[in-house]
Amino acid sequence: QVQLVESGGGLVQPGGSLRLSCAASGSIVRVNVMAWFRQAPGKQRDLVATITRGGTPSYADSVVGRFAISRDNAKKMVYLQMSSLKPEDTAVYYCNAVVTTTALSLATIWGQGTQVTVSS
Repeated sequence: QVQLVESGGGLVQPGGSLRLSCAASGSIVRVNVMAWFRQAPGKQRDLVATITRGGTPSYADSVVGRFAISRDNAKKMVYLQMSSLKPEDTAVYYCNAVVTTTALSLATIWGQGTQVTVSS
């Protein structure tokens, strides 16, 4: 069994910062690409940022210059540093990863989500 567990969400004022963390665990040999998605109420789940195993990031246009994704391969963790937060960043944030399991199969796994609310 493999899983992702997020932490770090909460309530923050506009212009503030938050750091999300996500840890992979279970029968994992290798964590490949990792990503953050978000879903606002009544909207589809959208990609926020991705990072390759080698550390190459990419971002949605809406968060460029404000968010930074990073990872620690030894700890099987991915992070999302969010700055200059806006009310429109309010959403449930989900961690996502493609992993190689001990059965040598590829699996795409999701975290349970963490709420981020940007409001004064």
